[in-house]
Amino acid sequence: MTVRIGIVGYGLGGRCFHAPFVEAAEGITLSGIVARSPARIAEARADFPGVPVFASLGELVDSGVDAVTITTPPQTRRDLVLEAIARGVHVVADKPFAPDVATAREMVVAADEAGVLLSVFHNRRYDADIRTLRSVLPRLGDMWRVESHFDQDGANTLEAGPTGGLLRDIGAHVVDQVLWLFGSAERVDAHLDYVDLPEGRTDAGFVVNITHHNGIYSTLSSSKVNHLEARRLRAFGSAGSYVSDGTDVQAQALFAGKRPIDDLGGWGYEQPDRWGVLHTAEGAEPIPSLPGAYQDFYTEFAAAVAGTGAQPVPARTALGTIAVLAAARESAETGRTVAVAPTD
Repeated sequence: MTVRIGIVGYGLGGRCFHAPFVEAAEGITLSGIVARSPARIAEARADFPGVPVFASLGELVDSGVDAVTITTPPQTRRDLVLEAIARGVHVVADKPFAPDVATAREMVVAADEAGVLLSVFHNRRYDADIRTLRSVLPRLGDMWRVESHFDQDGANTLEAGPTGGLLRDIGAHVVDQVLWLFGSAERVDAHLDYVDLPEGRTDAGFVVNITHHNGIYSTLSSSKVNHLEARRLRAFGSAGSYVSDGTDVQAQALFAGKRPIDDLGGWGYEQPDRWGVLHTAEGAEPIPSLPGAYQDFYTEFAAAVAGTGAQPVPARTALGTIAVLAAARESAETGRTVAVAPTD
């Protein structure tokens, strides 16, 4: 079975972080794109001349797709996800898939009742540096703490408004990564940096500290307005440490005009001079990069739709990320450490 999927929204997310990876994935084909502005329609037709462009989600579903990806702005996401679920198609929701835990649960329940899959596009589980870190965790002994710093020089891409901000953008990614690797969060304390934009006051930087239920301590930070482009990971355990100062290798390739389908075997590898280093009693050991592979998300999603595999990121398991983001915002506003609300 080849799953037919349509992409709803062809801005930066749809064009750069979804369509090229659907194209490169196995068991799935891009069967339609929803775009409305003349510029987006022109881009979609130029990028994928054989793929029809529709004016609405309804028209896309009526064309006969099996699934849709909702990658429109955050404030539109809930209604479109629920509409797609009600129409009986499987859904990939871009992150953050909900502004709060109550809305997230609403969508999870709707998908369960409709008998369709709802996955969240936490694609950065498939980053080269995170996959490589995961591979060395058994060599670090008992994990103590991890630091994840992800700075981007991209003030023009900062989403404003009540559903925007960097915490919900990059924050959703780095929080999901540490929950996936190190387990659920018990409590959070956080700080947010704000800027005033025409759309309103918006968080443009953050530091989030998470105490996991198993005692591991995570420190996460990001900025988008400080003219800094840097990615750094530090992991500390009883048997050693792992240090990585890598690059955002897949995103950089995409912005340079490359597509994974052009060289799938060579896609997503970090350059050797930016490989991470494992430090143990035996000494320092450079660890060859595992490939970043966002296309694997869609290959796994297609298998789940076909009934031959598990969902890559079921929405129910992504509730924890939404709960941590809510706790972090509360902590930043009140100056207190906040317990993370249970999501199961």
